[in-house]
Amino acid sequence: MILYRIVTALFCLFVALPILWLLYAAFLPATAILQASLATWGFSLENFAALAETPIWRAMGVSLLASGLTVLGQLVIGLMAAYAIRSGAPLLGLVLVVLALPAELLMVPLYRQLQLVGLLDTLWALVLPFLASPMVIFLLLQSLRRLPWELVEAARLDGAREAVIIWRILAPLLRPELIAAGILGFAAHWNLVLYPRVMAGVGELQTVQVFLIDLLRNHPLDWGLLGAAALVATLPLLLLYLIFEKRIIEVFEASFK
Repeated sequence: MILYRIVTALFCLFVALPILWLLYAAFLPATAILQASLATWGFSLENFAALAETPIWRAMGVSLLASGLTVLGQLVIGLMAAYAIRSGAPLLGLVLVVLALPAELLMVPLYRQLQLVGLLDTLWALVLPFLASPMVIFLLLQSLRRLPWELVEAARLDGAREAVIIWRILAPLLRPELIAAGILGFAAHWNLVLYPRVMAGVGELQTVQVFLIDLLRNHPLDWGLLGAAALVATLPLLLLYLIFEKRIIEVFEASFK
């Protein structure tokens, strides 16, 4: 038991090191960078002042809008798809195949399709291809399987339509699972780098992850500025995980039992 706790503590420390480095570098005074000394301690907000002069807030807004719209669509489509599969539609195999496919394999044909319909370099290029998420569908399907299906059958006998069953009966019962699936979908979309760079470029629709890559390319040695930018870009995900950590772990573990 003691060895298990020691190993767990070391693993947690290893996972926390990048976050601790972000906090350290973000508030690191410029003198420490000039002296190339990590032993220099101090507190400074000058890195955030310099960051405010960059387009990071516009990139954050684009990422929040695109990820928010994507998650909303994923939950709506995911719940309906999970309900259809639970009701007998033979779509589970297709969902699992798509879930196993690397997204990079679909990028070239998807680029061509978006180009044909004139959606390249638009907000919809960041949203539409992700509205049907196999991960969200699978998580919600597993949650539906844990519910007593007699509720659905009783509602059907009472004459309730399928839309009423989904949104007035099942959705309230699955609210914790919908929140957890939404957070996981939000994190997955928020962290995209290659896709938004190819499909939306680096103009007005530059996402925060693309912004970080460009900032690293333009300021490779400015660790204070890079640390501040990475901390700001990571903060939404950290807050979501801290607030809903217990629910996310419970839903994720139950879905794979």
